[in-house]
Amino acid sequence: MKRTTLALTVSAAMLTGSAFATPITFMPGNLVVSRTVYTGAASSVTVGQTLPGGGTAVADGTYPNVFKNEKPDPSFGITSPIFVDQLTTSGTLVNSVNLTAAAAAQGVNLSTSFPSKSELAINRSTDGTSLTFMSYIAPVNTLDVSNSNTPGHVDSTNPVSLVYQRAVSQISADGTLQVTPVNSYSGNNGRAAILDNANNQYFMVGNGGNGSGIEPAAIVNSTGVQLATLGGSPSTIAVGKQQGVAGSSTGYQFGYSVTENGYVADKSGKDDNFRGETIFNNTLYVTKGSGSNGINSVYQVGATGTLPTADTAASTNISILPGFNTALAKTATSGPNPFGLWFADDHTLYVADEGDGVAADAATSQYAGLEKWTFNGTQWNLDYTLQTGLNLGALYSVGDYFPTATDGLRNITGMVNGDGTVTIFGVTSTVSGSTDQGADPNELVSITDSLSSTSLPTDESFTTLYSAGYGEALRGVALAPVPEPATLAIFGFGLFGIAAGRRKRKL
Repeated sequence: MKRTTLALTVSAAMLTGSAFATPITFMPGNLVVSRTVYTGAASSVTVGQTLPGGGTAVADGTYPNVFKNEKPDPSFGITSPIFVDQLTTSGTLVNSVNLTAAAAAQGVNLSTSFPSKSELAINRSTDGTSLTFMSYIAPVNTLDVSNSNTPGHVDSTNPVSLVYQRAVSQISADGTLQVTPVNSYSGNNGRAAILDNANNQYFMVGNGGNGSGIEPAAIVNSTGVQLATLGGSPSTIAVGKQQGVAGSSTGYQFGYSVTENGYVADKSGKDDNFRGETIFNNTLYVTKGSGSNGINSVYQVGATGTLPTADTAASTNISILPGFNTALAKTATSGPNPFGLWFADDHTLYVADEGDGVAADAATSQYAGLEKWTFNGTQWNLDYTLQTGLNLGALYSVGDYFPTATDGLRNITGMVNGDGTVTIFGVTSTVSGSTDQGADPNELVSITDSLSSTSLPTDESFTTLYSAGYGEALRGVALAPVPEPATLAIFGFGLFGIAAGRRKRKL
């Protein structure tokens, strides 16, 4: 699919809270998809070189064989540029912006880790006027950044001794990009961020730690749900009550511990290995769906209707939503793997399940795809899982890349329609013969569901809207941001007319 790339104009050079003005115009009602493109070359890795995470390279930087280096170096990864694509809800490309290029024009290195499937989730702010995602302050084509330490949070047992900041990137409706560096998620990656406009704060989720010993307190303190201030200090605040004792090999977590469900404490810093998040009715919800510790489930952060703040973060409870999975990840071998989530209303929740990453299981999983949950006043109940049209487990090819199959869904968003239905848009997860399935080319899909249905409809099917090309991967999806109310009042229909006209010319 041919993409139209707009020229960029960068207006500021300061890193913290910097603003990069781009000419992209978002039209309310469109979709925004985050995409990354492999830009490495054979020279990016040399066979025989010592890799940052240990071991000797067995493949050069040529895609896709470069990821064979994960065998000698389990921390292997390579950074790549970040693109934002605006699409109509039918999948027609409107425009595309290379955010990494915009930042680089002023000396700011903004990148993602190409094979890291849990990165670049996009979320709209609580007032809908901006989008946010997590990234790295690191040059493109740098090795092992996703397992690097962060400033002030160095683990001496981490085989990757490199130090790089993570960052929250925020795009406003007028195309302004602001970057706020953070020191969270040392040893691992930040997955998602949401701006709480009322309190000028970001809620982030991610994982920390890549060491071989007991997780240092500084690592545990920087994982899970973290709170940062827009344009503020890179030091963030852990959201959630402290569980266990700092320095312990087991049980030291923030917000949730498996001991709350009657289990023996497991590895410190891993029960809150969260990756998906959303805010609905002023309440934060997060998911955990990977790793051998903790419980893969859906969680509520804090009291209903109240978002945590810097003052309340240390006293905030994080608990599994009643009715959702409570079995340990290490024992629930065929259990759920939740990723993105979207509320249609206060008693209807859609949860994306990415599958377990095993090709033989892709076509038979009862969870993989889009789960519909409804609340009966006491607990949440799984009504059904939408899978038709995803072609789970069916192989497809993109160039000479490894044969790939859809395994489920990762990030999702949705809209409520006026006819009693909802339309959900999701980015697919994959399985393939690649050493790292996060490098697989995947797809953007949609499905329209009857909001009132509680049994599996027979006439609903997913449609593929947009596909990653060779050497590309799609990561997040969100509805386009809307202008701030003052902007709407000043420009009225003119703003929308300009956006609509631009879209028409690009089709």
